[in-house]
Amino acid sequence: MTPGRNSDTRTALLQAAADLIAASPGEDIPLRAICERAGVKMPTLYHFFGSKKGLLDAVVQHGFDRYVARKDEHESTGDPIQDIREGWNAHVAFGLAHPGFYALMYGQTSPGQRPAPAAVPAGLLLGLTTAAAEQGRLVVSARLAADHVLAANIGTTLALITSPDADPALSDSMREATIAAITGSAPPPAATPASDAVRLLQHSADIERRLGAAESALLRKWLVHLARPAAP
Repeated sequence: MTPGRNSDTRTALLQAAADLIAASPGEDIPLRAICERAGVKMPTLYHFFGSKKGLLDAVVQHGFDRYVARKDEHESTGDPIQDIREGWNAHVAFGLAHPGFYALMYGQTSPGQRPAPAAVPAGLLLGLTTAAAEQGRLVVSARLAADHVLAANIGTTLALITSPDADPALSDSMREATIAAITGSAPPPAATPASDAVRLLQHSADIERRLGAAESALLRKWLVHLARPAAP
């Protein structure tokens, strides 16, 4: 194959896998179906990706590339806390629009391991929490704040994807509750973090199967904290 044809064939296989995953979130996609959709034979797939895991790793990278590209479309507001809000919204919107990709990106993880491509969006979030810390607006460290936001954002998105009767307002109220937790401020009166945290805890077993061990523990810790009734 020529270099240009190589690139086209690899892209066709990636797109075929992505399309089939998007059409059947959470289901196992046979390699033969991917090859048939791309119009190639099985040896061609193995030539480019080596194995099914190699193909799925490449699809995950493709998903993160699309996710980061979408985030890059949003200009900074100049306020790191507001940018965290915008980033949260973009994260949830991407997960709901691409549940198949999202399940691969954040759902199929191994304990103690985070997909390498996830380092890019995680780094962007850490940059925002670092800026907020430098402005004296956090009550926890920048890294801990980033971990809190990411764990809550992933858990909320997975809950919305997997729940048949998800409340659209859940994302907004959990976002504000999380920001209140890392900044030490009170959430807006309209937010109901305790009831929303209880609802997320009800889905925690399903969510924890999709997260790594560290993210699961952190998410559950904060959901329990948020669900606890406020002191009189």
